[in-house]
Amino acid sequence: MVLGVACHTPKSPNLLTFTASIITMQKPAAPKGTRDFLPVEVQRRNYIFNIIRKAFERYGYQPIETPAMEMLSTLTGKYGEEGDRLIFKILNSGDYLAKADARALNERNAQKLVPSIAEKALRYDLTVPFARFVVNHFNELSFPFKRYQIQPVWRADRPQKGRYREFFQCDADVVGSTSLLYEVEMIQLFDDVLSELGLEQFTVKINNRKILTGIAETAGIAERITDVTVALDKLDKIGADGVKKEWTDRGIPASAMGVLEPLLTMQGGNEQLLSTLDSLLANSETGKAGVSELREVLSHIHELGLKKAKLQVDVTLARGLDYYTGAIFEVVAGGVQIGSICGGGRYDDLTSIFGRDNLPGVGISFGADRIYDVMLALNLFPEKLGRGTRVLFVHFGEAESRYALKQVQTLRAAGVSAEIYPEAVKMGKQFKYANDKNIAYVAMAGEEEIAKNIITLKNMESGNQSEIPADELVAFFEQ
Repeated sequence: MVLGVACHTPKSPNLLTFTASIITMQKPAAPKGTRDFLPVEVQRRNYIFNIIRKAFERYGYQPIETPAMEMLSTLTGKYGEEGDRLIFKILNSGDYLAKADARALNERNAQKLVPSIAEKALRYDLTVPFARFVVNHFNELSFPFKRYQIQPVWRADRPQKGRYREFFQCDADVVGSTSLLYEVEMIQLFDDVLSELGLEQFTVKINNRKILTGIAETAGIAERITDVTVALDKLDKIGADGVKKEWTDRGIPASAMGVLEPLLTMQGGNEQLLSTLDSLLANSETGKAGVSELREVLSHIHELGLKKAKLQVDVTLARGLDYYTGAIFEVVAGGVQIGSICGGGRYDDLTSIFGRDNLPGVGISFGADRIYDVMLALNLFPEKLGRGTRVLFVHFGEAESRYALKQVQTLRAAGVSAEIYPEAVKMGKQFKYANDKNIAYVAMAGEEEIAKNIITLKNMESGNQSEIPADELVAFFEQ
């Protein structure tokens, strides 16, 4: 339509200006860190979601959903100072400046201004909203309560490969039990799901926050555990020297650095690492409890075995979220550089921040978007996922289309995905449509086929054609 208008002599200069502005207008873009998904991409994502969902249900987890937005007060203070900065705030409806903190506004103090202009925020993860959910619905749940949740979350992070501002998490959590059997179960879930998705090499890294707390106690800086873990969590990004510099910048005393630094270079197999930790944490009851818990989990896994996962103790694993209190997990895939694809841990005190004490919990999250990127890089998606419609009927004309529509209706009723091209255009265009959609068969029913009550089917992969009686068409596709 724009070109049509441009070809006519405008009667008004305003029309010319309007037309020119449309022609030069830039294409709208999705916000940075978010993406559109084409049909084949959605099919691949659903393939991942379905395998994860089935595994969760095999292990007895039940589905729930929570709103995309939460009260800002629900989210802040739960992820550490770094996480709080990455929460997407939602401006209050209407005149959001009406109740703004005037002093903070004049001083351009964003941190103090935000609470007065934004009461809500997009959820940063699914775990804190889940804790709020448990407190709100406590009397309706049976404990231990095992839930799974597959929904998007948002983080105001810097977009880069494998890191998005909008992404899906697939979480499984248990609340109401301190049993380490659930830590064992989480490792088995990682192994089951990623093995079924086709990953041949992946490592489940495990640590325990009690060990890190014990090391801070041994170093005489128990109250600085957050400063220790926030810096330690960046080891892969900034290296050992970078972590030591950040510890110094955060005011960790030199006397404590001698105890902390061995964390950065500690090596060996799982049992060797645990023995080293036994010596290092000899004077910390908290630290020794963490080592004991790790040993018990490793013992169970050793007896049960794993399909493809490698289980590795990583004493530098910190997961810089303040709510973790026990075991912590991360999963990395072999053969591709993309960072962790899964994570989780125990959070025995999380619901207490919402007024409900004595509800220990443990949970894990599958990063579906990173798993997608890994599977794409390793060519792990089944080819058949690109196929939606199984058969396309060619449109020859009015009478033929009526005959074809009856066949389409019969196939759909039998659960076979079928469609008819909407117009009687050139055959080449209709066949191109079938190829573009990766449709397996093209069905042709012209005057001759209608007279014989048959359908000519062309296999788009082999090129072979066959004549099928119309009343046997459903049976053909069911085979």
